[in-house]
Amino acid sequence: MPTYNLRNIETGEEKEVVISISEMERIKQEGEWKVIIGAPRLVTHTGSVLGKTSGDWKDKLKQIKQNAGGNSGLSSDQKKKYGFVDNTIND
Repeated sequence: MPTYNLRNIETGEEKEVVISISEMERIKQEGEWKVIIGAPRLVTHTGSVLGKTSGDWKDKLKQIKQNAGGNSGLSSDQKKKYGFVDNTIND
């Protein structure tokens, strides 16, 4: 259900309510409350997501990369060391 910010026309009281659209229409028709229009709240973050993760997750990502086949970002020597088949295409 949507969230509305309402202002009482007589008292100036403001409140935030979570109600259905049909309920909001009923409240507006009664004329006691007015909808306050404002900017939506946005959720943002700064920095890298990987920088905010636990060490366990970083270890799991390293394990996935080590066990990946094909173009895993490993050098040919590393692929041989870990038993990977070198599937790179040489033109």
